[in-house]
Amino acid sequence: MRDDRTARLAIASILMSATSWGLVWYPYRWLGEMGMPGMVSTMITYLLALLGGLPWLPGHWRNIMANGRIWLVLAILSGWTNSAYVLAVMHGEVMRVVLLFYLAPLWTVLFARLLLGERLTLSGYRILLLSFFGALVMLWQPGGRWPLPASMAEWLGLSAGMGFAFTNVLSRRMDSISIPAKSLAIWLGGVTVPALWMLIFPSLAKVSLHGDSGLIAGEIVAVTASMFAVTWLMQYGLARVAANRAIVVLLFELVVSALSSWWLAGETLVGKEWVGAAMIMAASLFSGQMEQYSHDPDSTGPSRLPAGK
Repeated sequence: MRDDRTARLAIASILMSATSWGLVWYPYRWLGEMGMPGMVSTMITYLLALLGGLPWLPGHWRNIMANGRIWLVLAILSGWTNSAYVLAVMHGEVMRVVLLFYLAPLWTVLFARLLLGERLTLSGYRILLLSFFGALVMLWQPGGRWPLPASMAEWLGLSAGMGFAFTNVLSRRMDSISIPAKSLAIWLGGVTVPALWMLIFPSLAKVSLHGDSGLIAGEIVAVTASMFAVTWLMQYGLARVAANRAIVVLLFELVVSALSSWWLAGETLVGKEWVGAAMIMAASLFSGQMEQYSHDPDSTGPSRLPAGK
């Protein structure tokens, strides 16, 4: 009975996280309209989340030090994934960006092959082909142009999915890292990566606020609370739910993104984009079979979903 309750709670945690990520584009986009660039709002929200999580640092410092290199890699990858994703959904068509992000199973299979030397199984080939041809259909351009992302936002969404996949490949080495230590890494990455972006491109740091300052501050606090909660909920859920179940729940983000972008921004997909979307979603469903890979030397991926996002 207790195990069933834990499983239901874990699934509910992932579902709430997927819902939040399907909606987070809107407050960040609103902050952008109020004159706060995406990198600034991202850095502020993750900085506040990091400060809120510091009380847990002393109890998990040894765990962080014992896993120093992989912990830093997690911080960098999750920082890139989250900041690129936020910037992408702020400035691009939400559903196209999210679908490009969900090409992550394609990159997971490729990274596992290149970095870990894992051979492709039938499931691996299914994921590879479905993801690739789904992206090809969705991005197909008239006039014989290459079917590539059409904007910087879409390239960022694609790169965020690659960062998510890279973390996925490394996730088998992260079992020794505690949930609070992972959360601290994600929040630290959410601060440092945007800071580096703004250091390299100072124009990304130009703030010109207009509107109700109290409302802006309240929005930042609300987004911070959401990011703080989502990080914990996601880590809790992924640690207790098998990958083949978790990926199905995570796909709810696509539903939320589609509905919210249609309702709040008037964005819709055309016919060929829906066909590509269906293929990408099918590839994500197939990727749930990667749960068994850590026990199979001929497999194509890790046993758990990644810690980032």
